[in-house]
Amino acid sequence: MSNVLEKKSDTYLYLQVIRLVKEMQIDGTIKAGEKLPSLRSMANTLSVSIPTIKQAYFELERQGFIVARPKSGYYLKSADIASLSPKKSSLAAQPVAVSRQELIEQVYQAIHQPTNLPLGVANPVAAMPATKALNRTMRRVLSLAGDTALNYGPTNGYEPLRRQLAIQYLNNGLLVSPDDIVITNGAQEAINIALQSVAKPGDIIAVESPCYFGVLELIESLGMLALEIPLDASDSLCLVDVKTAIDTHDVKACIFSTTLSNPLGCELSEDKKQALVALLESRGIPMIEDDVYGALHFGSKHGKPAQYYSKKGLVLTCSSFSKTVAPSYRIGWLLSSKLRNQTGRIKRAFSCSSPLINQWTLSEFLRTGEYQRYLNQLRQALLINKERMVSLITQHFPRGTRVTDPIGGAVLWLELVGDSDGDQIFRQALLENISITPGSLFSPSNRYSKCIRLSYGLPWSDDIEPGIKTLAKLCKESAK
Repeated sequence: MSNVLEKKSDTYLYLQVIRLVKEMQIDGTIKAGEKLPSLRSMANTLSVSIPTIKQAYFELERQGFIVARPKSGYYLKSADIASLSPKKSSLAAQPVAVSRQELIEQVYQAIHQPTNLPLGVANPVAAMPATKALNRTMRRVLSLAGDTALNYGPTNGYEPLRRQLAIQYLNNGLLVSPDDIVITNGAQEAINIALQSVAKPGDIIAVESPCYFGVLELIESLGMLALEIPLDASDSLCLVDVKTAIDTHDVKACIFSTTLSNPLGCELSEDKKQALVALLESRGIPMIEDDVYGALHFGSKHGKPAQYYSKKGLVLTCSSFSKTVAPSYRIGWLLSSKLRNQTGRIKRAFSCSSPLINQWTLSEFLRTGEYQRYLNQLRQALLINKERMVSLITQHFPRGTRVTDPIGGAVLWLELVGDSDGDQIFRQALLENISITPGSLFSPSNRYSKCIRLSYGLPWSDDIEPGIKTLAKLCKESAK
């Protein structure tokens, strides 16, 4: 095993040790109840320090994967009941009008109550805030730029930031011009601009299901109709479903998250992504790509954006720094070569420009390499949080509860048992000072009333385990 760990990898060594131990359990090298190699033995075998092995074993113990026995060592626990993946829903027969604003307002009110355990907000950066690095960068910008940094910025955005974004895409194999990028006030404005560039009130918009409720609310506000195309938690979109939908209905545009979806945390394989773009462009149907979570992939690198496979310029990519650096900066962007003039005009009509000081700061954050270093640390913090929360759910939630195993991002999607009502659990949890997101928000046709979404994008604290136990108790009571 001496060459198993990658010493030059961005992934911390102790996380690699954790992965190795779990792989040893899967392939039968170590069986339930058997003793793990001692700290010294494992350290010698892997050519790492004893503290590295100790940190890995401590985390495995915290996740309930192994148990420490005094004066004896560490032992592999008996496997918990395997968590089941949520079931895929059926393809919608008809597009529907969206009506979710009242419940969305309640969810947002719960999110902003400081006394609540914030399991309802998808805010990945809370797991490891970049506050000090951003403050340092902003002070440097202000010292160099002075009053200029407080002026209005160009409508399409600060040119050095657009150039840095183009470099980020180039690192992922996609050559784009900075002129094809419009800086927006978050990804929500980017999606809004993209939708108004390709569709009008009354048009049918195909969306993945479950779908981020902010997208559904946007479709509602624009007077459009949503057609749900089901996601598989392990395989993302089914191209047969997409083809059936566009063969049956007059779909004017699609909104998909092919790199990392919210709330399922799955991705579309590269060959299917390429086939999807080819299918849509062969019918002249624009695809709006919601790529806000792509950079939070837990693998060595995330998949290519669907934009990479576009031949006709009908893919409009929307993303932001809200999930990767600072939600309060409200800096996102829209990438489109074919429609850049139209998207720029709509942006000007909406908000004229986005905050220049924030754009300038983020531009420097990218240029100096601090952004990438921070992302590497954030991904690893989120991965540990995910493993801890999945372990707690497996231990405490009713038998048969289904939970996703996301490949990135900050949320888990749970399909509850029995007659559970996610809306009811949401309201009962608030009485216990716990905020969650009910699954019904993620469908215009109330498909996911037995589901809830939980966020592990938060600083891990001693409040989380009792909060999960309380939530599990409410779910047991609701299932009766």
